[in-house]
Amino acid sequence: MTQQEHQPQPIRIFDTTLRDGEQSPGVALNHTQKLEIAHQLARLGVDVIEAGFPIASPGDLEGVSRIAREVRGPIIAGLARANRADIEAAAKGVELAERPRIHTFIATSPIHMAKKLNLEPGAVIERAVEAVRLARSFVDDVEFSAEDATRSEPEFLARIFRAVVAEGATTINVPDTVGYTTPEEMRALFAYLKGELPGHVILSAHCHDDLGMAVANSVAAAQGGARQIECTVNGIGERAGNASLEEIVMAFHTRGDVYGFATGIRTRELYRASRMVSRLSGMPVQPNKAIVGDNAFAHESGIHQDGVIKARETYEIMNAELVGREAAVLVMGKHSGRAAFRKALTDLGYEVPEERVKDLFARFKDLADRKGQIYADDLRALVESRTDVPQTFVLERFQVTSGTDMQPLAFVRLTTPDGPREGTASGDGAVEAVFNALNGVTGIKPELEIYRVQAVTKGAEALGEVSVNTRYGEMSIHGTGVAPDVVEASARAWLRVINQIVAGVGKSRQVSQTTV
Repeated sequence: MTQQEHQPQPIRIFDTTLRDGEQSPGVALNHTQKLEIAHQLARLGVDVIEAGFPIASPGDLEGVSRIAREVRGPIIAGLARANRADIEAAAKGVELAERPRIHTFIATSPIHMAKKLNLEPGAVIERAVEAVRLARSFVDDVEFSAEDATRSEPEFLARIFRAVVAEGATTINVPDTVGYTTPEEMRALFAYLKGELPGHVILSAHCHDDLGMAVANSVAAAQGGARQIECTVNGIGERAGNASLEEIVMAFHTRGDVYGFATGIRTRELYRASRMVSRLSGMPVQPNKAIVGDNAFAHESGIHQDGVIKARETYEIMNAELVGREAAVLVMGKHSGRAAFRKALTDLGYEVPEERVKDLFARFKDLADRKGQIYADDLRALVESRTDVPQTFVLERFQVTSGTDMQPLAFVRLTTPDGPREGTASGDGAVEAVFNALNGVTGIKPELEIYRVQAVTKGAEALGEVSVNTRYGEMSIHGTGVAPDVVEASARAWLRVINQIVAGVGKSRQVSQTTV
């Protein structure tokens, strides 16, 4: 064989965390959070960012537009159903992108055409053709998806795909919308479609995880001829989620000898992307999650520990450092200076503006006084608990009194635009008492829907991260707080929600109509 024949085949990574991933129940990202994730996806090296569904709301349109204006490198795509209003909104959303794409779709399975669309197959093809023709009038890069493709008739898929390719679609996506298919079926379907379409067309796979096979089906699709994989960070998405970006990337990287595929992903950014999406979405990563879970590189068994000590490759098929999982080693303490602090941030991969270093360093000093030893994960939590909304209310101090034979009572003091304000309240527990006190002082009362707490680092002095999902009228707002004390972390998370409400940056609770 020639050297060229040994070269791995390139696979495009199409990230839909900001569209399909955001459709996860309870996830509510504001514009600033979406932009933060989009910049991280660009650093990660994804080929395409599906920034959202512009027709869904004016807020979604603005979110897509902002990403299109500010994020450079990846293709920026907007999703649209096969109708004029959707496509025009998508075109407006991506018009300022360096590399814009419109992604339009229509259902093609017999059950969807008959029960949902109430259209005959010929009418579905006609609508798809019109949609691609319209999208092509706005942008050169058009992707077409056949919703519920894996429950569609292969011959009909080939027929509709040939029709839209003739109108200018260059990427053809085959979604396993309900997570129904198997790897063997997926590989065979893509091999069939590859033989039915022109060679310049990029075949794409979009798999859901209802039967736990989204990653396996995505890999099988590549083996059958797919050259684009649609996926999400941490595998988040509707129902059981989507194919996990980090698992697909590392499967191709680790077993290149078997698959012969390569992506352009900067793998050392995977862990950072995972943590960011988890923090901003409020969806914690399960400890045993492949690649990015807390236990992914942990060894409990004595036999395993002995083997790893002697040679890491005995029980580890990849290095933790390869995916950005540096060990949580001690990096500094309360006597460390600002220069050392800044170097530690740089070593961890953070590019922090000088004006923000001052604030972070002050918080670091406070944390070091309270905690003593500071680890890499402590610094990550410090940087990632960034303030991205105006701080109308700032927690100055709080105090909670509680015990087994008394109702918890909380006192809070806030800095406000009108000066310091104080308040007290009781509750069924210490956390509820603090929430009630904050509600009383600010005059804003969100409704708690989900409350989560987890340790950021290990040990008795670990930082606690609290995540709250709330409802306020027709808005969903998510907040996080990090502190050595769980009650304080809860207070900071709740106050973050209140500040977002004041700033008007929550997410409308509209029902999604996209299920690709």
